[in-house]
Amino acid sequence: MTETVITGAQVVRPDTGTVDEVDIAITDGRISNLAVGLAASADANEVFDATGLIAFPGSVDAHTHMGIYNPLDEDAVSESRAAAQGGTTTVLNYMRTGQYYLNRGGPYAEFFPEVLRLIDGRSYVDYAFHLAPMQASHIDEIPMLATEYGVTSFKIFMFYGGHGLHGASDDQASFLMTPPGERYDYAHFEFIMRGIAETRQAHPDMADALSLSLHCESAEIMTAYTKLVEAEGRLAGLAAYSASRPPHSEGLAVTVASYLAHETEVANINLLHLSSAKAMDAALRMSRCFENVDFRREVTIGHLLVDIETSGDPWGKVNPPIRSRSDVEALWEHVLAGEVDWVVSDHACCRTEAKVAAENPEDIWLAKSGFGGTEYLLNGLYSEGVKRGLGLADMARLLSWNPARRYGLGTKGTIEIGYDADIALLDPAVSHVVRAAESESSQGYTPFEGQELTGRVSHVWLRGQRVLADGLVVGSPSGQYQKRPT
Repeated sequence: MTETVITGAQVVRPDTGTVDEVDIAITDGRISNLAVGLAASADANEVFDATGLIAFPGSVDAHTHMGIYNPLDEDAVSESRAAAQGGTTTVLNYMRTGQYYLNRGGPYAEFFPEVLRLIDGRSYVDYAFHLAPMQASHIDEIPMLATEYGVTSFKIFMFYGGHGLHGASDDQASFLMTPPGERYDYAHFEFIMRGIAETRQAHPDMADALSLSLHCESAEIMTAYTKLVEAEGRLAGLAAYSASRPPHSEGLAVTVASYLAHETEVANINLLHLSSAKAMDAALRMSRCFENVDFRREVTIGHLLVDIETSGDPWGKVNPPIRSRSDVEALWEHVLAGEVDWVVSDHACCRTEAKVAAENPEDIWLAKSGFGGTEYLLNGLYSEGVKRGLGLADMARLLSWNPARRYGLGTKGTIEIGYDADIALLDPAVSHVVRAAESESSQGYTPFEGQELTGRVSHVWLRGQRVLADGLVVGSPSGQYQKRPT
């Protein structure tokens, strides 16, 4: 028995690069048929009329930080509701030991089961995790995490070598909660890469899904420039923060990471949230230099929608920083040229009361880094992309197909027979102004406040179950852990 037929929509299929006017049949949580006239011929429990709407595959938001500033079990509810509100049906969440997240160190064999316990039964969307090996013993756990828990993607925070989450810091041990005598530095990064390369060789059946992601900024450059910017006193707010973490800091880190990837033969490298023309230039140069490394390049919706003049001080503080308008335009040129592989939210809900310092709310140096945005991912890319001539299938590749393929989500990423029925309907005829008060997120503000966006997500299905109806989250949490490769 067909459970649901969605009829009348323009169906975006990134795997074929087409936009088709076909009906979508859903059976047992999967797409069971795509054809004209199914609504009239199929024996379905429900026929949903989506005339005038665009059917996108549910977004795979490949970069989120739920649980970083709030307890994970709380974020799992509110922030997954925000994801569903924006048409995201799968989130990939970065986790690590140390301060923030669970605020504990130790082995992942003890840490990760607790992560899974805290989120179980609370998420409104499907979810998976990237993990960061913070200490030497974590590298030894990579094969176990991959084979037993289905964690196939790992992360390095390059700037943690001498810079804290919000600014300069020499105190690695207490921040990262690593064992005495260990350093989180280039040597550790190299050994992580070798550990992943060895795991790929030992488990060829999952080698394609195993990858390493890097936050590329150079601690020494940022520490020096922070002192210069503060001493000079000429810049304030987000302009000062951007200057304190200059674009060439990204470019340098990309270059170092790329050579280490070449040296260690780790193969699959994801360069995260590239925020500037210089970062993209370095990433493309390294791709040409090291053809043996399969590089993927990521950009956030925040870096595409706002700049240092429009995102609001200090609410738009994030790492790497929001940049100048010229960098925003450069990123869009790379998107339109097909040189960006996926767009993400880098969602990190930092509530109003935690974001700024009570003693000086305007001080950019005291504000915390990161903000949410998963609820604006599809709508934001659609709104700005349409203006710039970005095709619908290209949008779906950036938001769904490409990250699903890279990260081992074999049943996600497109609207095709046999795939999970993860579908987001967007109404292109509706424009709306972003208001944080209307978000399901518990954050309470957004750097996108007041932006007028074209189109709006109205209905979302997760594995055939409606989770958003007329713009409102419905039902109970039904998100499932995705043990990869699926």
